[in-house]
Amino acid sequence: MTLPFGQTRTRIAARHALIAPDGHVKSVIPGIVGAATVILINEALGAKFAQLLVTFEADGRVELPANDLETAGYIETGGATVTIESEKRKCGAGGFFFAPAGKAWTITAPKAGTRVTLFQKKFVPSAGLPPPRVVFGDAADVKGQAFLGDPDARLKVLLPDEPSYDLAMNVFTYQPGATLPFVETHVMEHGLLMLAGQGIYRLEDSWYPVAAGDVIWMAPYCPQWFVAMGRQPASYLYYKDVNRAALGGL
Repeated sequence: MTLPFGQTRTRIAARHALIAPDGHVKSVIPGIVGAATVILINEALGAKFAQLLVTFEADGRVELPANDLETAGYIETGGATVTIESEKRKCGAGGFFFAPAGKAWTITAPKAGTRVTLFQKKFVPSAGLPPPRVVFGDAADVKGQAFLGDPDARLKVLLPDEPSYDLAMNVFTYQPGATLPFVETHVMEHGLLMLAGQGIYRLEDSWYPVAAGDVIWMAPYCPQWFVAMGRQPASYLYYKDVNRAALGGL
């Protein structure tokens, strides 16, 4: 979408943001070469996680060492080989992975133009729970569940719904006219990528037209609501933090 000179759909507020593709600026990230990397969300915005978009050249690669960060990745287009320690998979469009904290991982041999979204956060261990496992999967193999009984709003849960995991990565698909059933207000923080279609997102007291390629940040307790519009289904990929105590240390 081309906008008149000096205009953008991007909006940055204290507790939410809409980041449109027209304003993307590349960053240099150690360990990522042969790729255009855009840092869409991170602590500079006020978030407690990072969301990155990596678009690869044919010879690009990601090679990150073991540290205290965990990474969930989703291949939007193209394909590549993902290796987490000794586990290796070829992943195509719709493929996803989870690299736990403390494990080195790589993305190699990408097709030119491959687009990957990465969510990263510092892992929060919980006493008595085993560490989370490496995950590989394909969104096409995950059955969508009717959200709160609505067959026109279907949720695919990509990572295991287990207490060991302190983050979730899901895909939500709406038929035209379908909505979130109420304005949600909750402690979980979100990072969101519109994958397809279009709609209207309410964030606090603002209403934003959104379409494929848009990214949204929602801080904890940001009131939020969505309706799919147009003739095609709308879908988005999103991150949230889960499964940890309401008060630190409890």
